[in-house]
Amino acid sequence: MRLLAIEDEPRLGQLIVSNLTQAGFAVDWSQTLGEGKEFVAANSYDLILLDLRLPDGNGLDFLRALRQSRNNVPVVILSAADTVDDRVIGLTEGADDYLVKPFSSSELVARIRTVLRRPGAALGINLICGNVEFNTVSSAVSIGGAPIQVPRRELSILEALMRANGRVVTKAALEEAAYAMDNNRQSNVIESHLSRLRRRLESADAQISIRVARGIGYRLEETRDQNAVSDEFSSIP
Repeated sequence: MRLLAIEDEPRLGQLIVSNLTQAGFAVDWSQTLGEGKEFVAANSYDLILLDLRLPDGNGLDFLRALRQSRNNVPVVILSAADTVDDRVIGLTEGADDYLVKPFSSSELVARIRTVLRRPGAALGINLICGNVEFNTVSSAVSIGGAPIQVPRRELSILEALMRANGRVVTKAALEEAAYAMDNNRQSNVIESHLSRLRRRLESADAQISIRVARGIGYRLEETRDQNAVSDEFSSIP
């Protein structure tokens, strides 16, 4: 997922880039509307974070121009303007969400993922790995076509691993996925969730396994159906 942050305050911009990168996003950062327009013209983004008060203009003008050009990239406004009227105007002009400053990094990540999961957005898709299918809109998981119940935190971990498509996901990114808006995190609890998720997948005959990349994180690996392998070899003359 590639995001663009248009935010003129240096410290906040650096925090946004750092925290979203840790959560698994690729982030470009612009401190002016002019530079933001150049980024949009040169790249394709899954979502834009937009401050309203920028040194070279109003973010609402940027948003209006974006929508008038029929660019439907999701936009989340980041603003210190916190009245109901401010939020209504921003959403009416075409923003997909409005987050009032100051905000926590966990809430920002959660809001971004919520917007991206909407039908037609970048995360609103079916994920398939082995015989496991995950609908990110309905949060429904099936294994070999049979539905399976997965608790919320394990579901978030499974989604992060499936989206990585075999690449390693850091422990920090999995913690962010599982506890995005929860400040009551416990140390080393992510291993417990992973262990339970492993057992849940194995008991349902999932053709995927969770592998450890020591000192880095975890990744999904597709496995072959052992019965199918046996049948394959038994058919060889």
